[in-house]
Amino acid sequence: MASAIGRFKKLISSSDKFGEPDKALLVIVGIIIVFGLIMLSSASSIISYNTYHHDSYYILKHQLFGLGLGLMAFWFFLKVDYHVWRKYALWLLIFSIASLLLVFIPGLSARWGSARSWIDIFGFSLQPSELVKITFLLYLAAWLEGRKNKLADISQGIGPFVVILGVIALLMLLQPDVGTLTIIALTSLVVYFIGGGRLKHLLVILALGFAALVVMINIYPYQANRIKCLLDPAFSPQEHCYQINQSLIAVGSGGFFGRGLGASRQKYAYLPQAQNDAIFSIISEETGFIFSSLLVLLYLALFFRGYVIARRTPDDFGKILSIGIVSWITLQALINIGGMVNIMPMTGVPLPLVSYGGSAEMAALAAIGILANISRQGRNN
Repeated sequence: MASAIGRFKKLISSSDKFGEPDKALLVIVGIIIVFGLIMLSSASSIISYNTYHHDSYYILKHQLFGLGLGLMAFWFFLKVDYHVWRKYALWLLIFSIASLLLVFIPGLSARWGSARSWIDIFGFSLQPSELVKITFLLYLAAWLEGRKNKLADISQGIGPFVVILGVIALLMLLQPDVGTLTIIALTSLVVYFIGGGRLKHLLVILALGFAALVVMINIYPYQANRIKCLLDPAFSPQEHCYQINQSLIAVGSGGFFGRGLGASRQKYAYLPQAQNDAIFSIISEETGFIFSSLLVLLYLALFFRGYVIARRTPDDFGKILSIGIVSWITLQALINIGGMVNIMPMTGVPLPLVSYGGSAEMAALAAIGILANISRQGRNN
């Protein structure tokens, strides 16, 4: 036990030789988190009171288990040299697969509606797929760095890449968790390309993905209904398209300047998941087009800082990780927002660093911690 503590202290103290983390990155993330807490407090107040007779239940729980544990994870990954994770790449892949298998174990698995994407541990729920976003990305970054000059070979590049991603995809489809799978798959394609993958290989993977989408629509009819709602929200306004219709009402009624903080009407049990996936609709309703647009710009600014950090990083592992992390967070934000304003199908993914959810908040902050550690070792530090 003493030796393990000693190794941990050595691991943390070894980061003292690095420079300061990217200040612009920390400011951008800090603004998103603070704004998110304000909006989550407002969006969750009614459902919190109706469910638990306390209008602050959700925001307090989020601060404790989401933000609190997330900041601890951020500090840990900020302090640990990101190169350490390269040595454990294979174990990270094993962890990714094993954690996705946990949701199928009776007594441990927890359902939310028709999905079984959670596990219960000592009374607390955890969504393993959120952790897989980090562990699988770390594995891919190490794998791509090691095969940079071999990716043109099908047996060394696209072949094993498709097999590995296919195993992850299959386990997530069986849950089913299509939203999180979409984020992981798109992020994986981005890092594959950044890591040296060929464009024609990516086109093949996209074709396979489209074929899988067609199959999935036939297996899960609710996915087909989401596409129908995208094309025509009026096709089932009181059932399949209810949430998107209420979301559009919220966004439209906000106008340019919003109804005012706390003045949302849709959060009064009209808009499902107002504190989770649909929080952007409440933000638009209460703060209007101007502030909701500024939030979108903050996510884009976060991506830009990740790009700057990647350019300053001296090794391919850090470059791939930097782009992968900001691609994951930005893509997830745009997919969430796109679903709420009906320019793409709803996928059920939370708005990063804003929506209620401990697993998602902790995973995002851990990833930001890794990115901040990478920035400490850039050429300008």
